[in-house]
Amino acid sequence: MVLKTERLILRQMTQEDYPALCRIMQDEKVMYAYEGAFTDKEVQEWLDRQLLRYRKPGFGLWAVVLKETDEMIGQCGLTIQPWKEEEVLEIGYLFRRAFWHQGYATEAAQGCKRYAFDVLKAKEVCSIIRDTNGASQRVALRNGMTKRDSWVKHFRGVDMPHSRYVVEAE
Repeated sequence: MVLKTERLILRQMTQEDYPALCRIMQDEKVMYAYEGAFTDKEVQEWLDRQLLRYRKPGFGLWAVVLKETDEMIGQCGLTIQPWKEEEVLEIGYLFRRAFWHQGYATEAAQGCKRYAFDVLKAKEVCSIIRDTNGASQRVALRNGMTKRDSWVKHFRGVDMPHSRYVVEAE
């Protein structure tokens, strides 16, 4: 276990989480900001990337598990992401559609923000969000972040405008 919130446990993912990850990442509506659902191979590559991140730099996207049922309902965590000419510490989140609009993403993201500041001693943390993803933008705002700047990322052959929402340590 990496961290706990009121209703959630965030822990490192394992290969056993692959089916739960597929339920998230192979849903077209969940993955709209990524231009569609991932294939089995793309989900495995995503999981492999997280497993590597746990070893170096020591964190990544973690499984978000309901305390009440021990069910994996999403992923949320910290990654190093390219942004313009630098690398930034980002809080990312992605949840099964059945668990949207219940405050889980905000709760998990707030836990990750505390982890970034308290454990990693980060000076700031951000969320990089596609311009069409209003729900994720609202999570960032509820996490105390403000929109700082914008940039166009290129993924799956598409230019995707993104904004970076940032909060600094107190």
